[in-house]
Amino acid sequence: MAKVSIVMGSDSDMPVMAKAVEVLEKFGVDYEMRIISAHREPDVFFEYAKGAKDRGVQVIIAGAGKAAHLPGMCAALFEGPVVGIPMKTSDLGGVDSLYSIVQMPTGVPVATVAINGGANAGILAVKMLAMADSALASKLHDFIVEQKESVEKKDGQLQADGYKVFL
Repeated sequence: MAKVSIVMGSDSDMPVMAKAVEVLEKFGVDYEMRIISAHREPDVFFEYAKGAKDRGVQVIIAGAGKAAHLPGMCAALFEGPVVGIPMKTSDLGGVDSLYSIVQMPTGVPVATVAINGGANAGILAVKMLAMADSALASKLHDFIVEQKESVEKKDGQLQADGYKVFL
């Protein structure tokens, strides 16, 4: 059963949402992925969100642009955590999506990552799941150590060779 459900309102969101999938696959986390419009097919959306817990979903990652109601409506209907990804749009650059997702009313929170922050949404979902999964927590620890070592290696290269190697 999928532990994470990834949902987007449009196939145009796929390049960003794929970044979350890549993270989940790296950590071996089972997921499902759907394209569902909360505005164009509300009945399908309600069935999806209300049934997520029964499908074994523990975290929903929802991406949306413009009015960006999908993450908030997921949070209204699903009892578990929802991670919202605001999509960069041509109209307002994604700020409209960011505001729509982050400005939720009290009692209906959506953890919100940066505009087009698909990878961070995946990492946040992994962190949430790792709280109750020691094997996943171990993989997460290794990932954090790898990130630290990567930065230290780059700094060593900067100190040894100067800034021009990074240009």
